[in-house]
Amino acid sequence: MAAQKKAVKKAARRTPRNAQLAYRRILLKLSGESLQGPQGFGIHGETIQAIAQELKEVHALGIEIAIMVGGGNIFRGARQKGFEIDRATGDYMGMLATVINALALQDALEKEGVFTRVLSAIEMNQVSEPFIRRRAMRHLEKQRVVIFAAGTGNPYFSTDTAAALRAMEIKADVILKATRVDGIFDADPEKVSGAKFFAAITYRDVLNQNLKVMDATAISLCMDNGMPIVVFNMNQHGNIKRVVMGERVGSKVTPA
Repeated sequence: MAAQKKAVKKAARRTPRNAQLAYRRILLKLSGESLQGPQGFGIHGETIQAIAQELKEVHALGIEIAIMVGGGNIFRGARQKGFEIDRATGDYMGMLATVINALALQDALEKEGVFTRVLSAIEMNQVSEPFIRRRAMRHLEKQRVVIFAAGTGNPYFSTDTAAALRAMEIKADVILKATRVDGIFDADPEKVSGAKFFAAITYRDVLNQNLKVMDATAISLCMDNGMPIVVFNMNQHGNIKRVVMGERVGSKVTPA
């Protein structure tokens, strides 16, 4: 364990001087569906292992990584099909699903030798730390990957909004929104063959055209605080590394 810690510190000291990094501190928005792999539900072992391996490569560059994880692979709150439930109750159940995913991701990362901390907006001290802003920032400074669970801790707010909120709080350089497609389109490219791709777009255009990037609350919060968003295909290994190295990957949402 001590040898692993020393190796991580050496990589963190060495790489930033030799590599041209576009971002130093990122918040990755990872949907619950991205963990379910080909089985279409739950957590797929090979998929989460591949994600952990890619995050390890990015972490070795000296990048400070925070992750906001969703829970749609387990429970989708008020949007759960065929299940009538009070909105607030459903949202709390969805938050608990994100904790399960956060613990699974933590386990996968630590098996790769990456030190992590799970910070939950709903206190459950036996399995996670409570979210405290200064503590989260200190973990990042110590080269620990921080995994945010339970969204904002409040119903009626999505994990997209929670990702935007946490990105502001920890002073992230960018939000990376992982999806199944290559970026932002004017229609679902998995259903519409001629969907138009946007390499760059403004927050206001996203809102005006009702594009399904993040929900309107999250986009408005990013717009008010000038937080850039990069939307990219998570299924292509190495895309996170390409983004932080400054390559043009996916779509970018900026003020102008």
